[in-house]
Amino acid sequence: MPVPAEILAVKRPRNTFVVAYGKNKDRYAVRKYAGCRYDHGRHIPVKGPTIGHIRDGKYIPTESDPSFAPPQTPQTDLKDWAGAVLCDRLFGDVLSDLRREYADDEALKIWCIAVLRVCNPGAADYELKDLYDASFLSELHPGVALSRNTVGGLHKEVGRTCSRIVRFMRRRAESIAPGSNVLLDGTLKSDESHVNSLSDFSRKARTKGSRDISVLYAFDLDRMEPVCSKCYPGNMLDLTAYGDFVRECGIKRGVIVADKGFPASAAAECRRENPDLHYLNPLKRNSTLAKAHGMLDFDGVLPDREGISFRKARVAGGRKWLYSFRDAERAHAEDAAYLARARKDGAYDHAAYRDACASFGTIVLECDLDLDPALVYKMYEDRWQIEIVMRYYKAACQFDETRVHSDYSVIGSEFCDFLASVLTFRLIKAFDKAKLLEKRTYSRLMSLLRRAKKIRIGDSGQWLRVRTNPSTDGILAALGLEPAAQPPPKRRPGRPPKFRIPR
Repeated sequence: MPVPAEILAVKRPRNTFVVAYGKNKDRYAVRKYAGCRYDHGRHIPVKGPTIGHIRDGKYIPTESDPSFAPPQTPQTDLKDWAGAVLCDRLFGDVLSDLRREYADDEALKIWCIAVLRVCNPGAADYELKDLYDASFLSELHPGVALSRNTVGGLHKEVGRTCSRIVRFMRRRAESIAPGSNVLLDGTLKSDESHVNSLSDFSRKARTKGSRDISVLYAFDLDRMEPVCSKCYPGNMLDLTAYGDFVRECGIKRGVIVADKGFPASAAAECRRENPDLHYLNPLKRNSTLAKAHGMLDFDGVLPDREGISFRKARVAGGRKWLYSFRDAERAHAEDAAYLARARKDGAYDHAAYRDACASFGTIVLECDLDLDPALVYKMYEDRWQIEIVMRYYKAACQFDETRVHSDYSVIGSEFCDFLASVLTFRLIKAFDKAKLLEKRTYSRLMSLLRRAKKIRIGDSGQWLRVRTNPSTDGILAALGLEPAAQPPPKRRPGRPPKFRIPR
């Protein structure tokens, strides 16, 4: 059946021909010639593949047609702006540090994952691509591949080459100033994977009902940000991991302030190798060392603290000092709690109560430096900052479970979580400097930043900020993201009212 003339008249690429097909021969395909062959003195054209179709009087190319242009993916014209810009400003130096260990595209992926996890707490890996497209981060750093498979492969590659993580951590540890307080603590994260060696039952397995990994953190109190971290099996004691953590992360200076789970003897070799590395550790209340030096016989009162008595003693035969303190208010609270517990149990032993009273509200610290007791008390009192680190790590960033399986993936994902915790504390410092935390919480401020968006108007690609409430505008101005609003100009005084004579 011949092809109708109106079909042949449709404009199509050169060197092609039309073929009718279908049950009724009413559908038309456009095929191109693939050359010619010589047959007994004749040049016979060779039919090639189909490159298009003619429908409704128009030529429609297929993907095999060189002129085929696939439909473009629609661009996102409304994006979260304030949080991405602020994070880029505060966290840009970390991207430069990452590029010293990783290729540019790999470093940018790691950096973007950390930023997106901070701006979107609890975000899963498969959500990062959509979050990146909806964030102004895609305008500041375009072309970052963050699909689910890409992120999963990146975690494995980063964990597989973990020596680069160690070098990155050691470079950060080198910035610790001599005499700076380095707070050390660990936390447990749920990890129910059956294929990695880090997942195991911890001391809290009886109450949690799940297996964990242990993550150790070092926090520089002077800079107010995490310095380094490392993950260990969930069943490993802090005592066992302490020395390995200090040695591998390259902590060579500062005063390590830790709790009772990190005894000084566990890192004694590291301190012998690094004379600028010191420690401040609490002792157990039943410590024989404290009893031998009468550390509960207080002989002074701190001048700048109310109700705090102290004692200082040097341990004979070594470079070691003991500092003990008693908080009268805390002692009263422990006394009341002891009596309440005895009343509930129905068993009161006066002799045991008298012995326990001596240690109520007390703490004994061991240090290898001869310091003023008031300074020692402040150093240990500031240790609560590491508890804030762990609280923000689990609550604000929602890093309470691993969500990955293999050893390599856990190590790589935890590295991104560490970078996210560094960014979190830089945001906290920025909020605190702007005095925004006096009336709002960190989570509330991050929620308000997500409301500040920009929209692309017209074909010019110009971005305009979406109108927000004056309170949000004030927050953006305080953080330096927007110029401060100018007060309205004062009106010029008008003519005075005429004096009227009362009738």
